[in-house]
Amino acid sequence: MNTEWSLDILYQGLGDPAYESDIRLVAEKIENARELVKQAPDMAEREAAEKILTEMEQIEEIAGRLMGYVQLSQSVDTENGEWMAQINRLNQLFAVYIPVESAAKKWLAELGDIKQLAEESELIKTYQFLLEENKKEAKHLLADEVEEMAAAMDITGGSAWGSLFSYLTSTVKVDYQGKETTLSEVRNMAYSPEANVRRDAYEAELASYEKIADSLAFALNNIKAQVTMLSKKRGYESPLAMTLEQSKMSPASLEAMMKAIEEYLPVFRKYLRKKAELLGYENGLPWFELFAPLGKADKTYTIEEAKEYLVNCFHAFTPDMAELIREAFEHDWIDFYPRNGKEGGAFCHGLMSRKQSRILTNYDGYFGSIGTLAHELGHAYHNRQLEEERSLNWYYPMPVAETASTFNETHLGKYALERAEGEERLNLLENSLREQTQCIVDIYSRYLFETAVFEQGQNQFLMAEDCKRLMAEVQKKAYGDGLDSNYLHPYMWACKSHYYSSGLSYYNFPYAFGNLFALGLYDKFLQEGEAFVPKYQAMLKATPCCTMEEAGAMVGMDLTSVSFWKRSLAMIAEDVEAFCKYETEGEGKHE
Repeated sequence: MNTEWSLDILYQGLGDPAYESDIRLVAEKIENARELVKQAPDMAEREAAEKILTEMEQIEEIAGRLMGYVQLSQSVDTENGEWMAQINRLNQLFAVYIPVESAAKKWLAELGDIKQLAEESELIKTYQFLLEENKKEAKHLLADEVEEMAAAMDITGGSAWGSLFSYLTSTVKVDYQGKETTLSEVRNMAYSPEANVRRDAYEAELASYEKIADSLAFALNNIKAQVTMLSKKRGYESPLAMTLEQSKMSPASLEAMMKAIEEYLPVFRKYLRKKAELLGYENGLPWFELFAPLGKADKTYTIEEAKEYLVNCFHAFTPDMAELIREAFEHDWIDFYPRNGKEGGAFCHGLMSRKQSRILTNYDGYFGSIGTLAHELGHAYHNRQLEEERSLNWYYPMPVAETASTFNETHLGKYALERAEGEERLNLLENSLREQTQCIVDIYSRYLFETAVFEQGQNQFLMAEDCKRLMAEVQKKAYGDGLDSNYLHPYMWACKSHYYSSGLSYYNFPYAFGNLFALGLYDKFLQEGEAFVPKYQAMLKATPCCTMEEAGAMVGMDLTSVSFWKRSLAMIAEDVEAFCKYETEGEGKHE
């Protein structure tokens, strides 16, 4: 079994004739689309719509292959400038498509009776939701030449600042116990069973950010300034309003979720104080102990053992999920281990035209890494439900993006708990609560931080010290007395890529959404058993073509109701109560 992914299904390398052929082909398709839009007013409405949609489909498929190849290659080889050169080359190519796409969308927005056209055309019927949403979105499009200029300037603006973040955080040298290591490796040490390793790693991590903090602050400020400017030009009330509209999610659902979270924050603080007690601390939990394992935590798993564990676990949910896991492990979908130049963290990237996905992890062998694999494989499972869809219906809104992944984590956690006893059960229960705390409390703090950056950034340039101050403030508000305020993580803004995207803002609340929505879905699965699986699959398949509220309604959930979110949070509260029954058996009092 290979430990690094293969991208040969896309191209055999930059010298592969197919790579250059696709670049030429997509350039031709872009010009074809440009001419079609010009000719559309002189054509029959249905014929023009079908031809434009077909051309857009083909551009999407080729672009997905090209960008997927160079972005995935760059993510595991960030110090190789050739990948960045190719990303810039493709960005320039697709910047030319932006005004063409804008013009196409404007023309499609002027279609008459879409419902009637859908009755006459299977293609238009397939894209009925997309076309109806396009009518709403068209009012936010700028003049074609302005769209083209904005896209071109983003290459050396927001996207370039985002690339700087990736480069700095993947190449910064971390000084740990007299040796140099990578940021991803030292962050993995937060899960070590050794208390001195966790604390030393935390201090080394914070010290490493001092080397790059000023540069990251400049990146953050300029990305958010660009987003704010463009959101105003497009007529949105705020970047958050823009994000919600793009996410097909109503403000009422976000407000209901946040209200429920705020009400349940004391529950998470109770868990954190109990963990502090078990580890021998008196003033709340220091940040460097957030991920400290409790109970029996020394077991590690080979990649083969991780595969078999996951296959057995998810076969109990549905055999097709188990089969997807085997395929991912055995057909080189996954890049497992950390190494120099490889990005930290984990992600899943759908290669939709090839009906596969690729998964990046920084696997360390502990059960937490199995949880990460389950999470990313959930994304791959969501992708699988969409493989037979036409290409413009491949992509689902941001909030639901974390639903299938978190459902997988929930199922894995319950499966493991049912089979554990004593110290192992304590470890698994605490692991679950630790992840829930990250998905709810830490995500809440990140949402507060990004909101503050957008608001305060309109009137001032936030230097690194300002960002650190803001982060400490929101951590105190979110974690309260659950954490020791003397040991927070003021650099959490410097290690999360989500803040550094010029095209995607507020990629924080979707994790809480996905987590709580997944808990609600899992509760349905427990109640309905096998009968629930087809409903779940149908909902995932529908996500590119419905609002979040409609997706919830498909499985009997009202996302605008505070009580729905509270029911999911109550499931976590039950686990907190079980955890708090454990007696103190920590490593001794810490200073």
